[in-house]
Amino acid sequence: MTRVVANPRHGDLRNLLSVADLGPDVASGINRVLTLTDSFVEVSERAIPKVPALKGRTVVSLFFEDSTRTRLSFETAAKRLSADTMNFSVGTSSVKKGESLRDTIETIEAMGVDAIVVRHASAGVPLQIAQWANSAVINAGDGWHEHPTQALLDCYTIRQNLGDLAGRQIAIVGDIRHSRVARSNVAAFSALGAEVTLVAPPTLLPPSLEGWPVKVSHDLDSVLANTDVCYLLRMQRERMTEALIPSLREYTATYGLTERRADLLPGHALVMHPGPMNRGVEIAANVADRPNAVVIDQVRNGVAVRMAVLFLLLGSGIEWGGEIDA
Repeated sequence: MTRVVANPRHGDLRNLLSVADLGPDVASGINRVLTLTDSFVEVSERAIPKVPALKGRTVVSLFFEDSTRTRLSFETAAKRLSADTMNFSVGTSSVKKGESLRDTIETIEAMGVDAIVVRHASAGVPLQIAQWANSAVINAGDGWHEHPTQALLDCYTIRQNLGDLAGRQIAIVGDIRHSRVARSNVAAFSALGAEVTLVAPPTLLPPSLEGWPVKVSHDLDSVLANTDVCYLLRMQRERMTEALIPSLREYTATYGLTERRADLLPGHALVMHPGPMNRGVEIAANVADRPNAVVIDQVRNGVAVRMAVLFLLLGSGIEWGGEIDA
């Protein structure tokens, strides 16, 4: 549990653009967020799930790509911390009239905001915004690059269900090539001591895996029996500019988590997915509804994790050992 205390100095986390931003010791940075998340899970379970930790702060969501889970999760997290929220709709904004990204950011900042949560189809846009903005910037997904808060909520969900990640065998299956989730998760899982195996056809792997602390397999059946977490990725057809697989049916036959394949997993193994799921493609419909499929837990934990991130970026300081004041 934590107690919010008066302290005008912000934490040492200035922006969250990648998992590496959590500090020189990434594992310690991740654990700092996960420990704080425990308290915000407790807040979320209250009859009135709200604390005044960020009262007077303003958080703006700047989403240039469609999103359900991430956008609503950040908005809910900010409101539960009593922050004011603004939602930027690209479709009805001056961006449609040709306004530049920099002018958009300067306009938003002139309204007095403390944090910008940004999602963009191009890698590096959150970094560019962070160089222009005085506000804290949180990367809610940029191109094929990273999605750090997804990695944090996934780490929390695994820890919640299986305990320590150290030594756990995690298989990340599917469209690795186009996945910002895969990049952030590999960094976070490996930092916490898990052993990660990427399972995909060669065409859905990145052009180079140099520096990735992973193993690679093209045979899903061969890895399932020793897997603690089977993490499935959506086929991101909107990012594909060429035919990388013969057909979705053939992909499902080789790499989909069918009922037969799900039965190969150990009894304790988790099935995870960042959403949205393509039922019947990367995961069979009834497998997604099994008790060991923790997709809804991921969504639920996403709110508490993002509360922790917003608090570390904008909060007034923490003192370990007390309680979060209501």
